[in-house]
Amino acid sequence: MADQSKKRIFSGIQPSGELTLGSYMGAIKNWVDLQDEYDCLYCIVDMHAITVRQDPATLRRRSVNQLAQYIACGLDPQKNIMFIQSHVPQHAELSWILGCYTQFGELSRMTQFKAKAAQHADNITAGLFTYPVLMAADILLYQADLVPVGEDQRQHVELTRDIAQRFNSVYSDTFVLPEAFIPKVGARLMSLDDPTTKMSKSLPDGCVNLMDPPEVIMKKFKRAVTDCETAVKFDKENKAGISNLLTIYCAATGKTLAEAEAEFAGQGYGVFKPAVGEAVVELLRPIREESQRIMDDKAYLESVYQEGAERARRLAQKTLSKVQRKVGFVAAR
Repeated sequence: MADQSKKRIFSGIQPSGELTLGSYMGAIKNWVDLQDEYDCLYCIVDMHAITVRQDPATLRRRSVNQLAQYIACGLDPQKNIMFIQSHVPQHAELSWILGCYTQFGELSRMTQFKAKAAQHADNITAGLFTYPVLMAADILLYQADLVPVGEDQRQHVELTRDIAQRFNSVYSDTFVLPEAFIPKVGARLMSLDDPTTKMSKSLPDGCVNLMDPPEVIMKKFKRAVTDCETAVKFDKENKAGISNLLTIYCAATGKTLAEAEAEFAGQGYGVFKPAVGEAVVELLRPIREESQRIMDDKAYLESVYQEGAERARRLAQKTLSKVQRKVGFVAAR
């Protein structure tokens, strides 16, 4: 049963690639810290993932494995509602209704649509264009107060508010107006092979995956881009690669930048880069091992996503029924 005294949070990650160290540091680690203070729903947004072509077997595997990794990272299925988006059909139903209250011009101005359309010029689908409406449905369906997002998704939350306000003005108060929420400054990790670009599963050469074995992690850090100097010093403008590695090292060990700089003073990159790799290996080792244990227990995983979907559907149907009544649909009996 949801705690009505707590504010509600909704968030999700696409299973379109492997979860990365950046995903963990930038989002999931923060989610774990929120689960006692807020009423949280964490969704594996597989419907969003198919806006670009996916291999069906791979998408199914990643969706289930991602849930296992959420749990291994510390998200408690009893404290949070954790589910797979396509298991709750109310997302698609509300998306259609909200699409009828969304302007074409609003969607055409979405910066992510422009970027993804440029990346996938041979497959610019209606789903890619209306992606923000489905995201609005995801959020509004659960009357979420807060949506943890990065800057690249803030525009979508603003559109969600605009859609909700438009609907509320026509039919009286129906939706809570959500706010973009940055719980605290998480480590913003950059790509190991291009420290000017955010670490992303879409750029696999420069990212570390949660399930990477130790030897792969070490190899990636040993060949990480740095510079022609030797000083281990944080200088984002002039030493982007080393600054990124220092950020990762501090995030993995809990040390401050000053402590890390002092630790490696005069030692050079040949010592520093393997040390960062080892710190990440040890950070991810328990997550990787626990993820594998959970993934091997298919009955448990199935029980988690089925129960999560059932809890989500109950909440979702309350909102959807209210919306359907207000727009004039005949109630199904």
